[in-house]
Amino acid sequence: MHPGQHAIDDDLVRRLVAGRFPRWAGLPVERIASGGTVNAMYRLGDDLVVRLPMVRGGVADVALEQEWLPRLADRLPTAVPEVLGAGAPAEGYPWPWSVYRWLPGENPRAGDLAEPVALAEQLARFVAAMRDIGLPGGPRAHRGGPLVEQDVETRAAIGRLRALPQEGVDCDAVAALWDDALRAPRWDGPSVWLHADLMPGNLLVDGGGLGAVIDFGCAGLGDPACDLFPAWNLLPPDARRVFREALGVDEVTWRRGRARTLSQALIALPYYRDTNPAMADNARHVIRAVLEDSP
Repeated sequence: MHPGQHAIDDDLVRRLVAGRFPRWAGLPVERIASGGTVNAMYRLGDDLVVRLPMVRGGVADVALEQEWLPRLADRLPTAVPEVLGAGAPAEGYPWPWSVYRWLPGENPRAGDLAEPVALAEQLARFVAAMRDIGLPGGPRAHRGGPLVEQDVETRAAIGRLRALPQEGVDCDAVAALWDDALRAPRWDGPSVWLHADLMPGNLLVDGGGLGAVIDFGCAGLGDPACDLFPAWNLLPPDARRVFREALGVDEVTWRRGRARTLSQALIALPYYRDTNPAMADNARHVIRAVLEDSP
């Protein structure tokens, strides 16, 4: 998917685990099929999972999760990854990695939710709990700053999509929506704790409800609109309204959240369309949902 992506396979993971954690040597290792873009995931036995960056850009996320997940976990209403071991570079693999406790569930899919309204309520509770966390000294969330910081990359993505008419994206409409969002009042409130990457691939549902939220590599402090992603990347209109009402989102924040979600999708679609079907399909869904939801 990326230039400079490191090759990772079952044998490498076995050797890394055996060298760093002899107590887990010999446990079965199995690659987990995933739409993730930064890390490879390998189940280790029945109760563990190994998470390894595929690219250098994911290295900082390892340290962030190892430092902050233990401090966030008991403040949240939903299960999150539990770090059980910190791996080190070895066996030709150049970066740190982690072992976590296995969390059951599967990624939800837009258009195929068993209980969308209940899921919306659970997601709102998670987002609200993140915002209420008062831990000082947190990092700045990825994409957590002013919306204008995404402008250059977003416009470049719209340009790439104009060269892909087969995707059927109304580039004039998305450009107009983006322009409108940039004209809206900027967020100038206090920074709040954010997950900052609430994509379907970072959620686990179990029995129809929200079982866990994973991948905190983008987490930190920033604009609360950053955690409104599920409104358009996952929830149907009725559940979207429930999500918004539960969080008490004002119109300006809603516009920023919609634009941030659109920006992420516009950037992802041309980049992943040939390498990551799950990401590309969700980006297409977001673009449709945002345009349908816009006045």
